[in-house]
Amino acid sequence: MLNIIGKMFPMDYKLTSATRFLQVEAMLGFLSARQAGLDDPLRLRRAESTRRVLSLTLNPDRDVDRIHGNGINTIDIDAIEGRYMLSGGADGVIVIYDLENHSGKQQYTCSPVRTVGRSSRHVHKFSVETVQWYPYDTGMFVSSSFDKTMKVWDTETLKPAEMFEFEDNVYSHHLSPIARKHSLIAVGTKNPKIQLCDLKSGSRIHVLQGHRAEVLSVRWSPRYEYILATASADSKVNVWDVRRASGSLFTLDQHNGEKSKASSQTVNTAHNGRVNGLCYTADGLYLLTTGTDDRMRLWNSATGENTLVNYGKVCNESRKQLQFTVSRGCSPEFVFVPCGSSVAVYALHTGELITMLRGHYNNVDCCEFHPDFQELYSGGKDGNLLAWVPVVRTADVEEVSNGENKGRAQFVAVAGRSMPEGASGFCEDARRCQTGRKSLPRRLPLFLWKLFVQ
Repeated sequence: MLNIIGKMFPMDYKLTSATRFLQVEAMLGFLSARQAGLDDPLRLRRAESTRRVLSLTLNPDRDVDRIHGNGINTIDIDAIEGRYMLSGGADGVIVIYDLENHSGKQQYTCSPVRTVGRSSRHVHKFSVETVQWYPYDTGMFVSSSFDKTMKVWDTETLKPAEMFEFEDNVYSHHLSPIARKHSLIAVGTKNPKIQLCDLKSGSRIHVLQGHRAEVLSVRWSPRYEYILATASADSKVNVWDVRRASGSLFTLDQHNGEKSKASSQTVNTAHNGRVNGLCYTADGLYLLTTGTDDRMRLWNSATGENTLVNYGKVCNESRKQLQFTVSRGCSPEFVFVPCGSSVAVYALHTGELITMLRGHYNNVDCCEFHPDFQELYSGGKDGNLLAWVPVVRTADVEEVSNGENKGRAQFVAVAGRSMPEGASGFCEDARRCQTGRKSLPRRLPLFLWKLFVQ
């Protein structure tokens, strides 16, 4: 079905009324195939998830309370309920928001349920660089800061259950989203050595050596629990199996081993500047990296091969970690990456710029995708948290009679726009080809128009 949709509209994703009509007709055929057990039931879900992502816009009906006095460096949405969001700011404050609408009204505000404010004796002294929920329980979360500490918090009491202290500023940390056999937290600091901290023992148990400058970002694979990727200011991205003591598995090479003979480089580099962003796709098959050379690259996570997808210029002036994200459950998948005061949306495998989400007044530092509702949250140096949500469509379908062609239904109003002349005959031919049926109900169910027609 998605192949049919892909053929029906161009890569700029702007649909005409006739194309939308075709899309609905194709969906009817798809629903019949699904009902008969001839097609994968998840394909319709992917199609609708894709439509929702493509219609993301700043929500005028949903506000997020502004608590941070300075910029917002990091956010995270819990994977258990998809209800609570953490945010960490340059002021050292940590906030827990409830994203659910309890008011019953269309317009509502996401209010903080708990806050580690400046008045708390447990608050971080300096900027909070990373916050992350414990993957299996919202009763615990972890934060790290430029005050050279990483704290494991009890959500109920809002007190640190454990604290790890380091000799240098902490840029990034990450817990594996799938680990069952270990409870390690990877930590990147100003020191080139990556620290592995064990939640069970409360101690630092291992050090990974391979970088020559500060480690700006660390990320566990969502596919293999012992695989870790690390990005550094030395322009390198290393991939490790933490069970091995002999060093990294491989270092990503932007040239795929085909450097020019005139090149003076003696080591593999992923970028021509500081590498400050890492993000795996949901299936763990690909790894995305961003660097201060204004480039984003997509790598095969198993082989380390650069796929050579060209995303064009991706503005990146951050000296610290840049938090970006990838959609889940769409086809194709999309990348959301901060780009100045906007969030750029790219097609993952083609590199095409789909749109720019504009709403912040200063640089955006972090964004997080909500896979349950296909929503996006972003935070920036302006201290604002913005919610980007799919457009809710209200489509009315009217059926009128035609004196010259009695008994033939004609859709005259779709979201306030008329069907172009000649579209009905074109759709009739396409309908017969796609569904294999001679006729379909002249009046489409209203819920289908609401789903697939704008």
